[in-house]
Amino acid sequence: MTGQKPEPPLKSLVWPVRLTLTGLWAERLARAFWPLWSLALLVLAALAFGLQDMGPLHWAQIGGAVAAVLALGLAALGWRRFQKPTVGDALVRLDSTMPGRPIATLLDSQAIGRDDPASLAVWEAHRARMTARAAKAQPVAPDLRLSSRDPFSLRYVALTAFVMAVLFGSFWRVTSVAGLAPGAAEAMPGGPSWEGWAQPPAYTGKPSLYLNDITAPELELPTGTRLQIRLYGADGGMTVAQTVADVPPPPPPVVTPGAETAEETPAAAAPDGMAGVFDLTVNRSGRLAIEGPNGREWDVTVLPDGLPSIAVSGDMGREADGRFTQGFTANDDYGVVAGRVTISLDMGQIDRRHGLIPDPEPVEAVTLDLPMPLSGERTEITETLIDDLSKHVFANLPVTMVFAAVDAAGQEGTSPPYAVTLPGKRFFDPLAAALIEMRRDILWNRINAPRAVQILKAVTNAPEGFIRHDRAFLRLRVLMRGLEASEASLSVEDRDRFAEELWTIALMVEEGNLQSAFDRLQRAQDRLQEAIENGASQEEIDQLMREMQQALNEYMRELAEESQRNPDEQQQGQMQGQMMSGDQLQEMLDELQRLMEEGKTAEAAELMEQLRQLMENMQVVQGQGGQGQGQGSPGQQGMQELGEALRDQQELSDDAYRDMQRGEGGQEPGQEPGQEQGQNGQEPGQEEGQGQQPGDQAGNGGEGNLTDRQRGLRERLDDLQRGELPGDGTEQGEEGRRNLDRAERAMEEAEEALRRGDLDGALDRQAEAMEAMRDGLQDFGEALAQEQREQRDGQEGQEFGSADPNGRDPLGREPGDTARIGSDQNMVQNDPNARAQELLDEIRRRSGDLSRSGEELDYLKRLLQLF
Repeated sequence: MTGQKPEPPLKSLVWPVRLTLTGLWAERLARAFWPLWSLALLVLAALAFGLQDMGPLHWAQIGGAVAAVLALGLAALGWRRFQKPTVGDALVRLDSTMPGRPIATLLDSQAIGRDDPASLAVWEAHRARMTARAAKAQPVAPDLRLSSRDPFSLRYVALTAFVMAVLFGSFWRVTSVAGLAPGAAEAMPGGPSWEGWAQPPAYTGKPSLYLNDITAPELELPTGTRLQIRLYGADGGMTVAQTVADVPPPPPPVVTPGAETAEETPAAAAPDGMAGVFDLTVNRSGRLAIEGPNGREWDVTVLPDGLPSIAVSGDMGREADGRFTQGFTANDDYGVVAGRVTISLDMGQIDRRHGLIPDPEPVEAVTLDLPMPLSGERTEITETLIDDLSKHVFANLPVTMVFAAVDAAGQEGTSPPYAVTLPGKRFFDPLAAALIEMRRDILWNRINAPRAVQILKAVTNAPEGFIRHDRAFLRLRVLMRGLEASEASLSVEDRDRFAEELWTIALMVEEGNLQSAFDRLQRAQDRLQEAIENGASQEEIDQLMREMQQALNEYMRELAEESQRNPDEQQQGQMQGQMMSGDQLQEMLDELQRLMEEGKTAEAAELMEQLRQLMENMQVVQGQGGQGQGQGSPGQQGMQELGEALRDQQELSDDAYRDMQRGEGGQEPGQEPGQEQGQNGQEPGQEEGQGQQPGDQAGNGGEGNLTDRQRGLRERLDDLQRGELPGDGTEQGEEGRRNLDRAERAMEEAEEALRRGDLDGALDRQAEAMEAMRDGLQDFGEALAQEQREQRDGQEGQEFGSADPNGRDPLGREPGDTARIGSDQNMVQNDPNARAQELLDEIRRRSGDLSRSGEELDYLKRLLQLF
C-alpha cells in the first residue's frame, strides 16, 4: 500500500469518509487561522462604527497599516501550522471510532498461512465480521474547541464586537476606507452620499433614529436630541441647512510659533472623501435639510421637556417618638430623579419671648433628601417624608418648608413655601420640658447661657418630690457648674456639648428609673394628664396610654402578690372598700381612651383624676398592711433602715448643694433681695459663711453641721453592716455588702471633703455613695425575694396532702352519708351550662391581658381553640 492513494474499502464508507474529511479541513483551518479571522472581525466592527472617521487622516492610515501587518503575520503563522488533511487521515479518524478497527483489517492482507485452507477460512470469517462492522460506520464530527489555544477567549471578544456592529453599526461606513488611500476618489461609487442619526436623550427612553430611513416630511424629536450628519464626496457637493440648533462658535485661531499672524483652523476637519461632519443638539422647532443629490428635508417639531412639579399632600403628622411625617406628590413627563426639602425659620411667626427675645445666631437651613421609589415609573410619585429633627433648634418652632423636584435634564421645580410648626419630641414631665426649653434657648443664642443657669438653679433648689431621677439630678448639677464656669466665653463646641448633655438628662427624667411599681404608675399618670391638658397628638396619647396600662398591670400584679403573702391584710383592705377587679379598671381605661378619641378633654381629665385618687387610696391600704410585714424579720428591718439612710444621704446632698449655690450667688435662687435666711441654724441678719467653713453650715432644722451629719450617716451604715441583712451567705447578699463597703468609703471621703470646705468634691463622693447604696438595696431585695419564694414553696409542700379540718375532700365537697367514699353533692353545684360559660369568659378575659407571659397566653389560646 506504500505510495498508493488509500481508498475506502467499501462503497458504504464513501460518504462517511467524505464528511469526516470535510470536518478535518474545518478543524485544522480553525486551529491554524483563528487569530486571523478574529483580527478580521475586529477590524470590520471598528470600521462599521466609524472609528476611521473619528480622528485625523494619518491616525487612520497608521491603524490600517498596523492591521495589515498583523494580518500578514497571522496568515503566515497559520499557513505554517496548517497541515492538509487526506483521505487516509479521514479513514484513520473514522476507523478509530469503531471497536476492532475494521477498516484497517479490510485494507490488510494475510501475511502467513496463505496455503493452509483452514487458515484462509479463519481469515475470511474475520474479514466478514469486520465488513459487517465497517458497514455501520458514521461520520466523525470535527473537534472545533480552541480553549487550549485561546486561553483568554479573544475569539469571543472579536465575535461579540462584530455582532454589535451588525446590530448597531453601519457597514456603509466601511466604504469610507477608500478615502484613506492616497489619491482617493472624490466620490465613492455606490452607497449613499450622506448619513444621519438622531439620538434622543437616554432618560426619554426613545430609540435612536437613522435619518436615511425616514422619508416622512415631519419629524418629532425630544429637546436635547443629538444630530450626527456625515456628508461624503467632494467638498461643496452637499450642504446641511438647519434652524433647529445653535451652531457652536469656531475655535479660536491658533498662532504658529514663529509666525507673525494667526492662522485660522478649520471648524471641522473631515477625512479625505468626506465633505463634512455635523454634530448638533436640537433645542427648538424648525427646518432640517440636506441639500444636494439624494438630499432630504424635514420639518422638525421639538417635544419640550417640562419642568417637574411638586406639592405638599395632607397635613404634617407627629409620631409618638418625635418624628414628623409629611406627604408630597411630584410628577414629570419623563420622571423625577431626585428631590429635597429646605427648612428655614419663619421669623415673622415666632413668639419672641423669654429666651427667644435676642436675635438668633446664624443657622443654616436644613436640607433633607426626599424618598424616591426604588422601582417602577417615576412620572408620578406619591411618597411620605419621615424624619426626626427633635434635637435641632428648629424643633417646635414655626418654619417654612420648600419642596423641590429634579428631573434627569437637571431642571428643578419647587413648591410654594409651606408654613408649619416643625414637630419634635414632646416632653410631658415638667422638669424635662424645662430642660429642653433651656437647651433651645442656648442653641438660639449663647447669650442666654447666664439666664439658663439661673433658671436651672431655681428649678433644682428644692428637688424633694419634684426630681424623681437621682442620677439625672446629679448629672444636671455637674452640667450647671460647667455651664456657669464657661458662660462668659461659651464656644460653639461647648454649646453643642452642653446641649447634648441637656438632651440626655431630659430623656432620663422623662423616661425615669423608678423602682417602685406605684411610682412608675404615678409618673405614667402625670405624663398622660399633662399630654391631655397640652393637646398632644393622638399617637402620643396612644403611646402614653400603653405605658400607663403597662404600669397599672405591674402595680396590680404587685398588689396581688402582696395579698397572697398576707391574706389577713388583704381581708382588711377589702373591709375598707378599696378592692377593685381588673375588669373594672379596664373599663375605666377604655372609657378614658374613648373620651380622648372623641376630643372630650375635660371629661378625660376628670376621669384621670378619679383614677389617680383610686390608685392613691389603694397605695394607702397597701402601706398600712405593709407596716406589719416590715416588722416581720430582721432582714426586712435592715432593708427599711438602709432605705431611710439613703433618703437621709439624699437630703444631706441637697443641703450641701444649696450651700454651694448660696456661696456662689450670695443668696438662694428665688429669694427676694434683702430676705434673710431664717433656717439652717443661721440667725436673721447673720452673713453666710461668717465664722465657719462652707461645710460647717447647718442643715435642716439645725440638726448639726454637714460634716457631723455625714459622719453620723457613715456610722449608721457601719452599724447596719454589723447587723443582719437579707441573703447572708448567698451571692446576692455578699454583693450587697460589698456595695455597702463601697458606699461607706465614699461617705468617708465626702466627710473629709466637707471638713476641708470642698463642696464640689463632697457632692461627687456623696453621689458615689448613693449609687452604691442603691445597688446594695437592689441586691438585698433580690435576696429577700428569693428567701420568700423558698419559704412559700416549703409551706406549700407541708400543706400538700394534709386533711381539711372541716372534713371536705380535695374538691371542696362534703363527704357522703353512712361513711361511704364520695359525696352526696353534685360535682358542679349550679347550672353546668352557666358555669361553663363563666369559665369560657374568664379564659377569654385572661387571653386578652397582654401583660401575661407568652407561655400562658399560648396555653389560653389553645384552650379557646379546644372549646
